[in-house]
Amino acid sequence: MTKDLTYWIEKGKEMVANREARIAKAKKWKFDTIATHGLYDANEALSLNNGSIMEPVYLSPAQAYENSAEMEAGLSYQMPNWCYSRIANPTTYFLEETTALLETYGSEIRATCLATASGMSAIRTATDPFLVYDKKFPNPNIVTSAKVYGGTFQQFWVRRHQEQGLEVRWVKEPENMEEWENLIDENTRFVYGEFPSNPTVGIFDISEVAKLAHKFEIPLIVDATCASPALTRPLVLGADIVIQSASKIIGGSGTSIIGLLTAKLDITSKIGSEEMKHDFATWAKLWPFRDNGPTINPMASFMTLNDLRTLRMRAEKMSHNAMLVAQYLENHPKIERVHYPGLQSYAAYKMAKKYMQLADDGRNMFGYMFAVEIGEKSENSSKNSRKFYDALQMAWRATDLGRVKTVATLNAISTHQQQGEEGRALASIKPNTCRIACGIEHADDIIADMEQALKSI
Repeated sequence: MTKDLTYWIEKGKEMVANREARIAKAKKWKFDTIATHGLYDANEALSLNNGSIMEPVYLSPAQAYENSAEMEAGLSYQMPNWCYSRIANPTTYFLEETTALLETYGSEIRATCLATASGMSAIRTATDPFLVYDKKFPNPNIVTSAKVYGGTFQQFWVRRHQEQGLEVRWVKEPENMEEWENLIDENTRFVYGEFPSNPTVGIFDISEVAKLAHKFEIPLIVDATCASPALTRPLVLGADIVIQSASKIIGGSGTSIIGLLTAKLDITSKIGSEEMKHDFATWAKLWPFRDNGPTINPMASFMTLNDLRTLRMRAEKMSHNAMLVAQYLENHPKIERVHYPGLQSYAAYKMAKKYMQLADDGRNMFGYMFAVEIGEKSENSSKNSRKFYDALQMAWRATDLGRVKTVATLNAISTHQQQGEEGRALASIKPNTCRIACGIEHADDIIADMEQALKSI
């Protein structure tokens, strides 16, 4: 048989059909089974990878082709291929497919995923396409929760607003639907929020905000890093695109920086081509991502994929620890306030119960992270927070979170330092705010470390 262009296009159709069959099969599995196997099966192993039961690491920059016709079919996107690691890579593909299945778990929704070099590059890749020039909407704005990670604030406020002149409208209390309603209008390009936010664990009604965004024909983009698909799946709740900084709990061993952008098919948007709206993540990979190049290293994909297999189990353990430590600190006389969705004192506790449940379990789990405001005397609270922080012995002092090891951060001098006082006030971050991300240690040992550190005040 002559392996001409027609041959390779037909071969591509067979590959797509095989992928669809594997997706349909995986859709019937439980969460942990999907996380463990994804789309990598024995046929894939035997036909391509010498029978390896684990997904291989493809540390190659480029794919070789059998002939010019296969190259033409591949590079014109008429058959699945990876061609060049700046665009795609087989190891990364296994991570992306597994993530897309987990983000839509428990539903018939179909999604695709794009892995990027960091969570920040995932946000940039997800938002850029909606901000292109369109004469029908001449004065673009974005509406976003003010309670976001410091890097997200910088990207929106400094890079977008100050440098490019884009109007950014901040929702100061994201649990308040009236704020969203008052800010979104015909020129809004997308709506953005974190669930829960980093570090003060603010949440919002994903389903209701999605309905509001769709009424204006715009997408809702949600950063769910501090929940993960093990606890909350925004795409199932109505969002169009979900962002994960997979450097956090998804890659809990702490070996890699990586971002994940997952979009359901047929997103809502009044901006962009039909191709873009039908399969946003794949479109982004093949076009703007290809040209901009925020590519992830295949080894990072491999390491993250291996961590992903135990995500639900770690989410359960880390959430359990966070609840116990938060309850302990809430009752401590040297703590002014604890922000944690699992506490009944949390303003949006009922909403958190509605949206945060452990997959395949049904129990409410509220995540691994919370923020505390260190007391004793308010005028000395900033000094006291530093005394507490510097006295920690087991918990690590770092800007990290979502690790198997407990990590603490003073956000005013770290993750949100560049925002300035006004920006920190928008995000409800005080000089005495300390973010604590619980790991998988025994809760008694985490509490003991907190107790001895508080004695320094």
